[in-house]
Amino acid sequence: MPADLASILKLEVPIIVQIASRDMAVSEVIALAPGAIIELPKLADEELEILVSNKQIGLGRAVKVGENFGIRVTYVGDLRERIAALAGEDPEGQEAAEGTGEHAAGLLAEQLLADQ
Repeated sequence: MPADLASILKLEVPIIVQIASRDMAVSEVIALAPGAIIELPKLADEELEILVSNKQIGLGRAVKVGENFGIRVTYVGDLRERIAALAGEDPEGQEAAEGTGEHAAGLLAEQLLADQ
């Protein structure tokens, strides 16, 4: 494995597990106080979104790990899509963005797949 790829694979990125989202009027946000409950448009047993760079890369279910929360991954997207999310890029339209053909995320995915 090339040294630059090994260095990239050691980078740490923030993972976000999103329960749900909803829009609220500014007046409702201003009126929030401790003890307020914000109802979310998602059933309690639905899968949660796993995000990197605010792009969904997978799904999972909330689990308890000792005294902490965790997420059991139930679905992970295509490797190219995950790498594009890590780069903060849109996996659709990669060719148009690059213009010359292969995109950096695609090249990295190919290199990772070749090393497996």
